[in-house]
Amino acid sequence: MTRPGADAAPRRTAPGAPPPVRGGGPGPRHGAAVTPLLLAFAFACLVDLGSLLAGWHTGHLVAKPLLMPLLAAHVYARGGPGLLIAALLCGWGGDVFLLSGADPAFLLGMGCFAAGHVCYLVLFGRGRTHPGLGALYAVALVATVAALWPDLPPDLRIPVAGYSLLLTATAYRSSRLGPLVGAGGALFLLSDTLIATGVADWPQAPRPDFWIMLTYLAAQLLLAQAYRERPSPAP
Repeated sequence: MTRPGADAAPRRTAPGAPPPVRGGGPGPRHGAAVTPLLLAFAFACLVDLGSLLAGWHTGHLVAKPLLMPLLAAHVYARGGPGLLIAALLCGWGGDVFLLSGADPAFLLGMGCFAAGHVCYLVLFGRGRTHPGLGALYAVALVATVAALWPDLPPDLRIPVAGYSLLLTATAYRSSRLGPLVGAGGALFLLSDTLIATGVADWPQAPRPDFWIMLTYLAAQLLLAQAYRERPSPAP
């Protein structure tokens, strides 16, 4: 199964800039590097998604490993925190491992993404979130794992359930940093759920890898906005 294969603002900010979130970086770097890096990321996304639609596997193999390093470099250039950059680079590791269809590579890729979710959770910190949203995510987690469980390979059931818990926690806690970052967490949950349905051999939409990558890339791009968002105060 192929997977289509973010930390806080600087500690010191200019007047009117959003306050830092946990894990602030050393401050903005050369602004001239920002736009080319983001444009390069967008171009790599188009190449990768277009390759998946066209069935051009070579294009996917070339473009996919470039995606998260380019996005991480953009966040670094914006003075983003180390935890956010680490989370994106963990995603890069997962992307590369999941280019292989072998079961050990799948588990290694899942481990990389799990490490990325730990980075996101530490970055988001503890603070006010909507309890109703938490209940909704909890129900979705239990229902999804219960539905997938009988159809998952036995050796993947526990790892998938544990990873799903981390993934759902990230989706829920991301809402603390505003609707954009929260939408990124929800899309990450959707993307990985699509992967899990493929592992469980459920019926798939045409070009499933395209939809997995589309939701994944949108998720990481939105989560990467964490360096600009104002977190809700802790209770």
